Amino acid sequence: MVYLFVGMGGVIGSLLRYGISLLTAHIWEGAFPLGTLIINLSGAFALGWVTSRLSNSKRIPSQLLTGLTTGVIGSYTTFSTFCLETIHLMEEAYYTLAIIYLALSFIGGILLVRTGAAVGGGSNKEAGKLV
Repeated sequence: MVYLFVGMGGVIGSLLRYGISLLTAHIWEGAFPLGTLIINLSGAFALGWVTSRLSNSKRIPSQLLTGLTTGVIGSYTTFSTFCLETIHLMEEAYYTLAIIYLALSFIGGILLVRTGAAVGGGSNKEAGKLV
């Protein structure tokens, strides 16, 4: 049953990512990969919040929680696109933008997982659990 939840979550997460990428492409035309940054940072916050808020809930089945974290959020965020876009920035000699993108992604991601956990009412220890 967990495979069904992860699979359905994967469809939802990938469609959300694609929609936000399209929307951002219409708004932002610069070389900086703003869409992926927004997606990955919002996903970091969501993962921190979900794991903190829902990990200890007796009302949410563990299979559903795995569908949310691994399925929806895991397919929503995209490390591979982040890496590819970083390489593209460097190949186009946008070295400063590449460094900014790396810093914002890593530091912002870590801070937003912690912030999501805090907003979710749990501890940062709970946000570090893998589901």
